[in-house]
Amino acid sequence: MNTLKPYIAGHFVEPVGTHGLMPVINPATETAVAQIALCGPADVDLAVAAAREAFDAYSTTSLEERVSLLEKLDAVFTRRYDELVQAITTEMGAPTDLSRNSQAACGPGHIKATIAAARELDWESRSGSRANLVREAAGVCALITPWNWPMNQLAAKIAPALAAGCTMVLKPSELSPLSAQLMAEFIHEAGYPAGVFNMVHGTGPDVGAPLSSHPDVDLVSFTGSTRAGIQIAKAAADTIKRVSQELGGKSPNIVFADADLPKAIKRGVMHVFNNSGQSCNAPTRMLVEASVYEQAVQLAVEAGAKVQVGDPTQHGNHIGPVVSKAQWEKIQSYIKLGAEEGATVVLGGPGRPDGLANGYYVRPTIFANVKPGMRIEREEIFGPVLCMIPFKDMDDAIRIANDTVYGLAAYVQTGDDAKGKFVARKLRAGSVYLNGAPQDYESPFGGYKQSGNGREWGKHGLLEFLELKSINGFYPA
Repeated sequence: MNTLKPYIAGHFVEPVGTHGLMPVINPATETAVAQIALCGPADVDLAVAAAREAFDAYSTTSLEERVSLLEKLDAVFTRRYDELVQAITTEMGAPTDLSRNSQAACGPGHIKATIAAARELDWESRSGSRANLVREAAGVCALITPWNWPMNQLAAKIAPALAAGCTMVLKPSELSPLSAQLMAEFIHEAGYPAGVFNMVHGTGPDVGAPLSSHPDVDLVSFTGSTRAGIQIAKAAADTIKRVSQELGGKSPNIVFADADLPKAIKRGVMHVFNNSGQSCNAPTRMLVEASVYEQAVQLAVEAGAKVQVGDPTQHGNHIGPVVSKAQWEKIQSYIKLGAEEGATVVLGGPGRPDGLANGYYVRPTIFANVKPGMRIEREEIFGPVLCMIPFKDMDDAIRIANDTVYGLAAYVQTGDDAKGKFVARKLRAGSVYLNGAPQDYESPFGGYKQSGNGREWGKHGLLEFLELKSINGFYPA
């Protein structure tokens, strides 16, 4: 069985000490497909030391040198793209077409957007009559990423950090390490200097905590649960690190009666079920104007009933399993809880879909008659589960939408452009999407409230990895 090792100072190495091995489970088959060599605090120390040693030289390279390396990295992605698609499907169960067209595509997408942002950014500029403003690399960065969109979160952090001139230590999720291992190989193949990029495998307590509290780490960029984000912020506080976080969500999708109802409802259902519901910005709370609520529920059931669940290695627009047994059990507990709270299961329910006795497959589930304040309405389930809630009028919709500790994304469906723009400005969320509008790699992504702080993607993602220095007394050339 292939053992995935840490990558430190330009080499794949054996961990220090004996922290054991952890199997990498294919969620579609429940079988081990690889194992990771677990690291500990001593490995974190070595990786951070390598990044610190490489920082002075790499941070002073020219922008063109860094862009050239990113272009080489992009070329490696193109050459080895099929390997990445297979890795993502194997490690977290994304169907192969989703892996190819969306999941793996995030790598080249973020690299190209970062290159464009780096070339367009004013790295030096005049301020007032005496100051020269200079943007410089923030330092040694700890990058901690989750499993649900593994390449998206890797590339959204690594590409801007490399463009900024930072050096880094990555701790990928232990549930989806195959794509991270490929990323390390890609960076090595692209020719980055030893120590610029380092990677350590392990758990949160053994690797995440010592990495985020390490005195030689200057910045922590984390994507994951709000609970873990709180722990990381506390660990980083003693050394006053910069901390950028993209955390949980419970995003509202406001559907007004004047929307194209069949399209809006189908789009909302498909978005929730996409990636087996494992997207932090999924519109899992569908708020529907009361006058069309019953019709909307019927349309949602019709759309949801057409969603197929099956083998992720097969082509098609079906959904695959969720990532792990623990995640499957969590989702099952919420489905049972929703019924106990008084919501009506109109599609799906507990258990596996028919014909799928093995694998962590979940029945796509829709709850109607959900009331604000129910736990299934307030807590992030992270599975293919949709809650449908009626609202009286615009003010009621805005109130319900904003009545959450989260603020990552929000969605508005209406045939009235002016109303859509008005409501969008009232929603407390980092991204608002009107009538199915997509997001491109140049637009900032991040949240309000307990959905995190800071922004990723494009120019704003690059700025997260830069410090701003004011040099007073001379002007830029």
